[in-house]
Amino acid sequence: MSNIKEYLTNDHRACDTVFAQMEEKAHNSLADAKELTEAFVADMERHFQREERVMFPEFETKTGMLNGPTEMMRQEHSQMRNLMQQLLMAIDNNDKDKFFGLSETLMILLQQHNMKEEQMLYTMAQQHLSAEAGRIVEMMDSLIVE
Repeated sequence: MSNIKEYLTNDHRACDTVFAQMEEKAHNSLADAKELTEAFVADMERHFQREERVMFPEFETKTGMLNGPTEMMRQEHSQMRNLMQQLLMAIDNNDKDKFFGLSETLMILLQQHNMKEEQMLYTMAQQHLSAEAGRIVEMMDSLIVE
């Protein structure tokens, strides 16, 4: 697959699937949901790094937009990272109310964030980076998360 938009949109869907499984499992027991929550957090971090370490810099270099949409997405990534860490703490504290409050906030933020990326940023990236799309997707796919 050499389409940046399709690659990253599919990555969103994969993360969404794990999120839904995590929430479903948490209804029974937070302890039972810990492994899925950790998997979700790891999947999201891998997605963020694909964007932040590969796609965003490529887009910024090509367009010269350094303080544009990619900067806003980085700020939202930071907010989501914070929420995900709080989710893990809620599990450790066995605080179901806190967990579901945070997961609801995270879900809303994720939906809004993904919509902006998929409808605007990924479309712009595909337009500006189409000649390099294959190489960029390959770099994102082979990225080792720190």
